[in-house]
Amino acid sequence: MSEYVPASDLRAAFSDAMSEMYRREVPLYGDLIDLVAAINSKFLVDNQYIRAELECSGEMARLDVERHGAIRVGRAEELSALRRIFALMGMYPVGYYDLSVAGVPVHSTAFRPVEPAALNASPFRIFTSLLRLELIEDEALRETAGRILAGRRIMSDRVMEIIEISEKNGGVPVDLQTEFLREVLDIFRWHPEAIVDRETYRQLHDAHRLIADVVSFKGPHINHLTPSVLDIDAAQQEMKQRGIRAKSVIEGPPRRAVPILLRQTSFTALEEPVRFLGEAAGEKGVHTARFGEIEQRGVALTPKGRRLYDQCLAEARGVSGAAAEDYEERLAQAFATFPDDAATLRREGLAYFRYVLTEKGLKSTEQGQTGSEQSQNWLDEGLIRAKPILYEDFLPVSAAGIFQSNLGGAEQRHYDAQSSQDRFEAALGTSVYDPFALYQQAQDDSLAQARRLLTGEER
Repeated sequence: MSEYVPASDLRAAFSDAMSEMYRREVPLYGDLIDLVAAINSKFLVDNQYIRAELECSGEMARLDVERHGAIRVGRAEELSALRRIFALMGMYPVGYYDLSVAGVPVHSTAFRPVEPAALNASPFRIFTSLLRLELIEDEALRETAGRILAGRRIMSDRVMEIIEISEKNGGVPVDLQTEFLREVLDIFRWHPEAIVDRETYRQLHDAHRLIADVVSFKGPHINHLTPSVLDIDAAQQEMKQRGIRAKSVIEGPPRRAVPILLRQTSFTALEEPVRFLGEAAGEKGVHTARFGEIEQRGVALTPKGRRLYDQCLAEARGVSGAAAEDYEERLAQAFATFPDDAATLRREGLAYFRYVLTEKGLKSTEQGQTGSEQSQNWLDEGLIRAKPILYEDFLPVSAAGIFQSNLGGAEQRHYDAQSSQDRFEAALGTSVYDPFALYQQAQDDSLAQARRLLTGEER
């Protein structure tokens, strides 16, 4: 068997290449990278305890390279082929997101690593959306969009050949790594030449700007890359101070002592020149889609915690949603009922935790002492401690909020759609992972490991 590139190494190389490409295409993204690096550096100086925690858990190394991207495809065949590419990088579909309920005609998944070690090695994620053609109300336009999508090929013959070779080989051969990355990167490159004429673009745009973005171009250009920041409120303020047009509110929960789930902000989508099919080089149109985003991640919530989160968010949004002037105040009031200390979150089963031995616990194992079988006793005795498990996924309402704010703010649609996970998975060619099951497994595995050590099973 040929020597192949480890999936985490390939994923890291792809993430770096994607970041470099997007920085060249959207220089303002480079400003975000610099801004985030400065805020993270200051935060770690001011919060030495958190720095020590990140170093102890192995998460410090991922901080500077952590980012996620987002793409949109138009056909089942495109989605399935991307699944095969991402699998070679150790990225698998996690979660199902139906954004039609928030007025965006797509459903989505996130391709990401699923093992804790792989996440620490390279936590790159791609939020991938599939256009729901059935939600285009105009039958003639729906048929036109379907015909356009059926006529395009987003992948070269060569990349498909490398996929076949790699799947048979058990990984991408070392001698094909550079070519593979170049071919894959080209799928997500920005192409300013539209594959539709101006009138067709207008019709697609009037149906929904996102439909025009998916259908009108050669391929699924990356529409944003998102670095991870440790203090998103500081990032939001700094963006405004630098004259970067940030969205008015941060999506997700309010600022908390113990961050939960995901908070996101972004700068407004760029107006970029495009040339429509059949027009001369001097004739220019404008397309608005690509933007820059920043995110801050907190602890993953259990199903019970997510139900409480959804209740608090629904109360805060009310009838007027996040557009109301007093939204941030209402958000803070609504979440006042959500516990904001790690011990209560753990005790009430609202969040997931990873259990690790303390220095006292390690000494007890070295001395051959046998502990009890009760994890609560181990916590009380200081033999183990509970560390929050980082949330690695996305939030439908937040994703829709980012999409909408970068489609001009006034872009609102109401779809009488039903969640269609079965249909999405059929297009994908496999089932998606249940994110709750992954977090639960990580928690259970850590507790089992602590038990083996403290009860002497490994001695």
